[in-house]
Amino acid sequence: MQLRVVTEQAVRGLVSPADAVTAVRESLVQLAQGTAVMPEQSALDLAQARGDMHVKGAYLQGAPYFSYKAAAGFYDNPKRGLPVNSGLVLVFDAATGFPAAILLDNGYLTDVRTGAAGAVAADLLARRAVRKVAVLGAGVQARRQLELLLQVRSPAQASVWARRPEPAAEYAREMTAALGLPVTAASSARAAVDGADIVITATPAREALVSADWLGPGQHVTAVGADLPGKQELDPAVFARADKVVVDSVTQAVHSGDIHHAIAAGQFSRSAIHAELGEIAAGLRPGRERDDELTIADLTGLGVEDAAMANLVAQRLAAVGGGQVIEI
Repeated sequence: MQLRVVTEQAVRGLVSPADAVTAVRESLVQLAQGTAVMPEQSALDLAQARGDMHVKGAYLQGAPYFSYKAAAGFYDNPKRGLPVNSGLVLVFDAATGFPAAILLDNGYLTDVRTGAAGAVAADLLARRAVRKVAVLGAGVQARRQLELLLQVRSPAQASVWARRPEPAAEYAREMTAALGLPVTAASSARAAVDGADIVITATPAREALVSADWLGPGQHVTAVGADLPGKQELDPAVFARADKVVVDSVTQAVHSGDIHHAIAAGQFSRSAIHAELGEIAAGLRPGRERDDELTIADLTGLGVEDAAMANLVAQRLAAVGGGQVIEI
């Protein structure tokens, strides 16, 4: 048996943004249709170190592989001269159970699949015509969200806000140059959200950043930062005001997502969740039905999305080679 060990640089060259959106969408459909095996996630919240670790896995029926990923985010790492994210993906042969590849991606595939999930959510829930996008957060995931969104929508401009003005200004300069989209740094979170057709929150915040009275008819919000019980980006009243609330996983969202805080505050209930994202992607439930709906997507990240990305990389590695091959 052969095991391939692959670095982040090689992984990056094997997945395009379009590939990622397609793969994640199809994995969500399989989950909704019952053709995926996905155990509960395991997570460590290392709040004192401002860090967390997630372990997620899945098997998509018919795929030649199943996989488990471990991805960490330690938010003070830049002060140490280190990137925020790290991690790896273990890929196994679905017929034999033997390890097929170790993807030393440093959390890259997690970042991309999260951005792709945000793009799928926007495609199913946001209005077709988008003038302005607001991004709260200026880190890696804030970048991926805007990059991948452009696969499904064509905004005229974007506005970014971060707790510190310097990273927001850097984000605006970098993304304007990279995407050819005018991106400006906003003076406040409210200023960024004002007039935005799509609002994206991608932060490690532990208290609400977005108030309900900032939002109005027709807007769509994708919240991706609250993936542990202690994290929060949206005021609980946001959910009470929404016309449709969609999650990637009901089980995860009521435990770890922003919805968790809304339920605890008595502003929302599990039964009020409109659908899981995969149900809409599979045509089992409707997405946006009117231009004046206020829609919310609370995304906590799924193992099927990780499996879809790992399958894509592993199959391309098998076809073109690459990485260090170890006989086992």
